[in-house]
Amino acid sequence: MTAPSLAPLAADLIDDIPVQRGSSVLRALLRHKGGRFGLVIVALFVFLALFGRFVAPYDANVSDFAATLSGPSARHLFGTDELGRDTLSRIISGSGIAVAVALFSVAISMVVGVVIGIVAGYFGGWVDTLLNRSQDVLFAFPTLLLAIIIVAVLGPGLTNAIVAIAIVYTPRFTRIARASALSINSAEYLDAARLAGVSTPVILLRHFVPNVLPPVIVLAALSMSTAQLAYASLSFLGLGVSPPQADWGSMLSKARDFITVAPWLVFFPTAALVLLMLAFNVLGDAIRDVMDPRHAGAVARPDTAL
Repeated sequence: MTAPSLAPLAADLIDDIPVQRGSSVLRALLRHKGGRFGLVIVALFVFLALFGRFVAPYDANVSDFAATLSGPSARHLFGTDELGRDTLSRIISGSGIAVAVALFSVAISMVVGVVIGIVAGYFGGWVDTLLNRSQDVLFAFPTLLLAIIIVAVLGPGLTNAIVAIAIVYTPRFTRIARASALSINSAEYLDAARLAGVSTPVILLRHFVPNVLPPVIVLAALSMSTAQLAYASLSFLGLGVSPPQADWGSMLSKARDFITVAPWLVFFPTAALVLLMLAFNVLGDAIRDVMDPRHAGAVARPDTAL
């Protein structure tokens, strides 16, 4: 059989590969108890991030020195801080930063990691060795320590913190993408596509990316919680946004001096941080369940029908 005669076979194989639909995943998540909880909580924080200034009862940066360190009350549901600023309003304001850090840092690391992992797994040889060793260098450093080093070099600020967290998290996406790419690199339908003259970029986009995405999406959902915790740690150390902008890490840092006289300054930002992290973790577990072909309610993965 010559190469040209393989074109129809390759086309049939390509068309038979199921592409996972986002709507199917969403329906499966809504049937999953953990998925519903995670989606609702994440949607709530996204709503606060987008429309928080219309929901917050006060301006997050306006001080009321007549109400400094006031406890929770009908006027200030979460109390006030040492400058008389409303804690609830500042938590709502900080939710925008929390969501932005989780989404953008993980999205950047996911895209870069998937590209590096697929290229390494597809080409192999010295390309795989070079790319894999470069990621091993990043893995050699503790996550938070490497993030602190990067922010110290780039300078404090929200953008630099997002870049630092993205760099730190890239190797984990690279490894899982590379492992998935290696597992499908010898598939028969890829050999048929190559013999049919399908270009390398088309093979990577049409075959590798759909098969790599399911485990990567699960990892992304789980990584958002730890990414938010990493940023809160950086902000706690003074490497996040600049005052008077509110974020949860800086609020906790300033609350240390008042923990005995105003414990609400520690409790409510911590509760918001824990709730968002819990939602991302539960949502990640739910996504893993619905994408796992061994799970009863799983949505078929692209490679399970081959």
